[in-house]
Amino acid sequence: MILTLPDGSTKSLPQGATIHDAALSIGPRLAKDAIAGKLDGKLVDTSHVIQSDATLAIITPKSPEAAEILRHSAAHLMAQAITRLFGAVKLWVGPPLMEGRYGFYYDMDLEHRITEEDLRKIEAEMEKIAKEDLKPVRKEMSAEQAIKTMEAADQPYKVDLIRGFGVPSVSFYTQGEFTDLCEGPHVPSTAVFGGVKLMAVTGAYLHGDQKQKMLQRVYGCAFFTRKELDAHLKGLADAEKNDHRRIGTDLDLFSLDAVAPGSPFFHPKGAHLYNTLIDFMRELYRKHGYDEVITPLIFKSDLWKASGHYQAFKDGMFMFQAEDAEYGVKPMNCPGHCVLYGTRRHSYRELPIRYAEFSRLHRFEKSGVMHGLTRVRSFAQDDSHIFCTREQVDQELDRIYEMVQEVYRTLGLGAPAFVLETCPDGYLGTPEMRRESEGKLADWLKRTGLPYTVSEGQGTHYAPKVALNFRDAMDRSWTLGTMQLDYVLPSRFNLTYMPADGHPTSPVMIHRAILGSLERFIGVYIEHTGGRFPLWLAPEQVRVMTITDREIPAGEKIAHALRTAGFRVGTDFRGEKINSKIRDASLQRLPYLAILGAREAEAGSVSVRDRERGDRGVIPLDVFVAELRDKSGSRT
Repeated sequence: MILTLPDGSTKSLPQGATIHDAALSIGPRLAKDAIAGKLDGKLVDTSHVIQSDATLAIITPKSPEAAEILRHSAAHLMAQAITRLFGAVKLWVGPPLMEGRYGFYYDMDLEHRITEEDLRKIEAEMEKIAKEDLKPVRKEMSAEQAIKTMEAADQPYKVDLIRGFGVPSVSFYTQGEFTDLCEGPHVPSTAVFGGVKLMAVTGAYLHGDQKQKMLQRVYGCAFFTRKELDAHLKGLADAEKNDHRRIGTDLDLFSLDAVAPGSPFFHPKGAHLYNTLIDFMRELYRKHGYDEVITPLIFKSDLWKASGHYQAFKDGMFMFQAEDAEYGVKPMNCPGHCVLYGTRRHSYRELPIRYAEFSRLHRFEKSGVMHGLTRVRSFAQDDSHIFCTREQVDQELDRIYEMVQEVYRTLGLGAPAFVLETCPDGYLGTPEMRRESEGKLADWLKRTGLPYTVSEGQGTHYAPKVALNFRDAMDRSWTLGTMQLDYVLPSRFNLTYMPADGHPTSPVMIHRAILGSLERFIGVYIEHTGGRFPLWLAPEQVRVMTITDREIPAGEKIAHALRTAGFRVGTDFRGEKINSKIRDASLQRLPYLAILGAREAEAGSVSVRDRERGDRGVIPLDVFVAELRDKSGSRT
């Protein structure tokens, strides 16, 4: 058999060779590090027997795919440990998690209620199993035989899974005395686990259905080395310190209430932050030729059926019946913008037409996944839809990227990573539409020289997209902006423009967001900055404070002068000691403090403390105002 390796070289192996044999033929070190193989693009175990000529990449702990394999294997490791400790356990599902604080979980049904103390016992048992160096062995059997096997093992949830798969055969993995239904692949040995940590135990309904039985869900994380685990735990501690929910409360930005689940209340300071971001985007809209529009919040379901969202997204929408029709609260703006475009005829001379909208959107997120501002039911986006000709696509993508650079640079976010997300299997367009839209985005990325990766099938049902992924101060990745190239919705809504040749033609639709959900962006940005907002964005830019009551009249004049100059000013004229006032203000992460004692009050100056540079000494008021105006106006 001939195997083609990632560098283009080839290896000849005899029939019956495994992935491990292939790695060994390349080098003993690679064989030792091998976690799995990618054979013709499919992940397989190192014990997998190669049947014919193929392309092959060896997966090691440094490979992007390795973490998912390890985490899924860790779920089995944990289930085995729990079974050893507590006896009969009815298992449901144990998937890996590739985002968030946890790396995996397992849902299970057992009489013993797992406690925090139990988590440490389970961890110890997992470490013991890891040292046993057990080799997971894969075995396939017919669905009929698998059902009998699981019935005999008293695993009713696995029986349900097998029946639901509707396939003729399934696979199991056995390590030591433990066997579990699984597609795989798995790590070659339990000995590869260098660090495991169980994080939490919660309740989870079977199938996520509140009418079904409540199971126990145990969360954990796993790494190849203890060093990686320690770094992850430190990152979680840092993230907890900078949790946007905590900082949002400390800075009085927003709150959440059970009376409106997933719908934040923005307080005056938070509303300022929110609206200042919108004002910033509106400046760019004027600069780049966008027209802001307002479309309805509620539409008949006919609209969502025409766009395909009803079929693909109905469970994520708020639907209701009124009189004799079904309605839906809009979860996105694009179908409404299609209706708006179609209200009149358009000439090619008008294109591109760029609609922008900040209206409220609503999505029915399950209660178990909502999280502060980063996962909500009610939100707004810096949302835009561009209708253009095919010839204008590249220049519009260039213009969007120019905006992206300006926004991210101004906010101190750094350059994003680009991911091309191709169309899923349920794509609504023709094969020609798919090829052209995906090809156009790929060609644009190549032409601009932007490094990018490809994520297969992660686009929407109507368009492929480029995701703009940003890494925050804690090295977590967030998708903020997106660019989608859509040939489908203009076709489904029969949208046209009149070109020079007089034959009506369907426009191309570009869906574009830079910040994305404003709620989510603010949550991410709070954690990225630790609540230390740049001067132009800070809800309170300067706090004027006095040392004694005698300076209050001068302090009021200074505060009035600063407000008249256009700055957002707070005051602290309490009878507290000045050190206490300064400490309270520092907890608010304020950019500037303007302190008045007798000398400053008499001279009409202020003693300035700068959040970044500390005590600046006494500065004349007009000089201070000029500095604030320069920094705020230039958004430095």
